Amino acid sequence: MDKLIIRGGNRLSGTIPISGAKNAALTLIPCALLTEEALTLRNLPRLADIDGFQHLMTQFGVSHTIPGKRPEEFGRNVTLEAMRITSSVAPYDLVRKMRASILVLGPLLARTGEATVSLPGGCAIGNRPIDLHLKVLEAFGAHIELAQGYVKASAPDGGLPGGEFDFPVVSVGATENALMAAVLCKGTSRLVNAAREPEIVDLCNLLTAMGAEIEGVGTSELTIHGVSKLHGATYRVMPDRIEAGSYACAAAITGGEVRLEGAEAGDMGSTLHALRNIGVEIESDKHGINVAANGPLKAHNLTTAPFPGLATDMQAQLMSLLTRAEGTSVLKETIFENRFMHVPELARMGADIETEGRTAIVRGPTRLTGAEVMATDLRASMSLVIAGLAAEGATTVRRLYHLDRGYERLEEKLQLVGADVERVGDD
Repeated sequence: MDKLIIRGGNRLSGTIPISGAKNAALTLIPCALLTEEALTLRNLPRLADIDGFQHLMTQFGVSHTIPGKRPEEFGRNVTLEAMRITSSVAPYDLVRKMRASILVLGPLLARTGEATVSLPGGCAIGNRPIDLHLKVLEAFGAHIELAQGYVKASAPDGGLPGGEFDFPVVSVGATENALMAAVLCKGTSRLVNAAREPEIVDLCNLLTAMGAEIEGVGTSELTIHGVSKLHGATYRVMPDRIEAGSYACAAAITGGEVRLEGAEAGDMGSTLHALRNIGVEIESDKHGINVAANGPLKAHNLTTAPFPGLATDMQAQLMSLLTRAEGTSVLKETIFENRFMHVPELARMGADIETEGRTAIVRGPTRLTGAEVMATDLRASMSLVIAGLAAEGATTVRRLYHLDRGYERLEEKLQLVGADVERVGDD
């Protein structure tokens, strides 16, 4: 198992290319199940989760081709073709490591009239039930059973009729599953209190490019007029707003100046607002974002919330940055109940952080020192890397498989801007 060794103290400077969004890509890939024609996705990030999802798609008879691309380039183009669905079963062995696997449920059900999907796995960041995924599909006319760790869904003869569902709480994944099911329903469906994340907009844009009819894109009320079939398309995955925000924190904690090439400021309003309040200079244009930290960092209170609020996926990275800010910061996590697992690891590096329930109090600035730390989930892993970049001495981050799920060639991108970081095999 690999580990990452970071020798802190280098000021980051230069340009980091931002990859396609992992969270968007994992929603766009299953759209290939909705059509017999080829779907080409451009700018797919090279990540363990993407590879795992493509492997899952082959279970259903989906072929994929990858045109030649130079190995030094980031991202790749992939063509997926589901001319015939050969299986509607997503087995445990393929699903258990990746929570996003549940997103095949809606499109399989819509296309074939049935789907059997193992209950998903993923990061251990709290209880993330899939009840809303199932309830919205039931509202569209599906019959749902839970048996032996599997979800078994079936549609009436003739397909799902469609329906209306009012989400009691905002759910990104359930909104995505609902959208992919609704586009092939026989009638019109309506989603109220739907998620509005940029990744939802990206999904709607792809579905529209494939022939879907969706009203209210970008709002919390979506109306989907079902169509009899969708066609193929070529579509570019949106830039990864969480990756961009993570590298912005990395630059800021080192007092650096970095260009995030390809980042989209319009998708990152809350993150950029938080960074500015902390004392980071932000400038953006249509091709990317410039980040600079030329003065002292300031304490700032943060609360995670559904979009357009601050993304829960940025909480850990901003916490690392705030360990170097002057004063006391309070971070409240409202999305997941167990997302402070990185706090004990940051404390090993000298951070002064106190937690109580879903609230963390960060006192700074503290002197960070290198230590051996253990990654506990994807974004927690990145928070440890960010802290290591500012720490005195060497930091060793173990369990890199978490990072490899969401950050394309992380060490190479950091090396581009002057970080002293290397991946080595574990002894």
